[in-house]
Amino acid sequence: MTGKRFLRTALVLTGSLALAAPLTACGGSPSADSRAGEKVVTVYSADGLKSEKGDGWYDKVFADFTRKTGIEVKYVEGGSGEMVQRAVRERTNTQADVLITLPPFIQQADGKGLLQSYVPQGSDKVNGADKSPDGRWTSVVKNYFGFVYNKKELAEAPRTWEELLDAKYKGKLQYSTPGVAGDGTAVLIKSMHDFGGKEPAMEYLKKLQANNVGPSSSTSKLAPKTDKGELLVANGDVQMNFAQSRSMPNLGIWFPAKEGGRPTSFALPYAAGLVDKAPHTENGRKLLDHLLSEQAQQLVSGVGGGFPARTDVKPTDANAVELTRIMTGVEIFEPDWADIGKNLTGYVDAWKSATGS
Repeated sequence: MTGKRFLRTALVLTGSLALAAPLTACGGSPSADSRAGEKVVTVYSADGLKSEKGDGWYDKVFADFTRKTGIEVKYVEGGSGEMVQRAVRERTNTQADVLITLPPFIQQADGKGLLQSYVPQGSDKVNGADKSPDGRWTSVVKNYFGFVYNKKELAEAPRTWEELLDAKYKGKLQYSTPGVAGDGTAVLIKSMHDFGGKEPAMEYLKKLQANNVGPSSSTSKLAPKTDKGELLVANGDVQMNFAQSRSMPNLGIWFPAKEGGRPTSFALPYAAGLVDKAPHTENGRKLLDHLLSEQAQQLVSGVGGGFPARTDVKPTDANAVELTRIMTGVEIFEPDWADIGKNLTGYVDAWKSATGS
């Protein structure tokens, strides 16, 4: 589902590569050809899969990759949209080798010509809806949009969107900014689906604004506020929030329904593509192969708190069992990503108008 996304967290750089700084003493940049032999691969990614404690899925699979290949992973983290925009700015001096974002930003990256075709090993086991038909991107971790609530302050999760209009949520509810955060954009997508179109969704979100704390570029920062009781309800996504709940005991995951309807959600996978004119193209291919390997996919639930992208990998660890329970009874719909990609600016503008944001 960035802030999982133009900016969901502040940029995080790991390793010794400072991408914003000149890469040579004279301030110039080495050509892609001169860098092709380097034992390094640079990843631009939405946040959620790397842990500050060093025990996230990225931490594990990147370390395994380096041990296996000798290739060091340089990692840059931010919101999905922010990562796409950064890649756009660097088009004449490409820095990233692999781009990993959430929909609709991976489709946006493809539309901007930022990705080159590569079909990773194992991608034949990924559902067609979770990859592009031309091989420009493939999901590496399946995920779903959701909300969180404070289990200590609320005896049970809210059930409907309409309940969130209650005065008890005034100043205790927050969602990340649509068009800026991937999960914030997902609020628009889900509300338009649940309420039956743009106009009724905007009418609802206009009412909800009375309780909304205000804009947040970071979705990941809302979970700690919810766990502490500063918020009662916030948006998020299942993988990120499930992983966070290991250290946030008051965090519960839920899915709003329209009054009289069923709770709904939609797939919001982490999708990876090989960057066009990547300085380390071959290393990028090797990393994509590794991310979709059976070994890495088996770790998605147990380590990352997410769902394997490969349909032939069916983990049975405790996390996998709990994730299945969380999703039980939730109706999964498939957004029209082509429409969203084409009309996203208009939808965001309508939201800004409706909420006065």
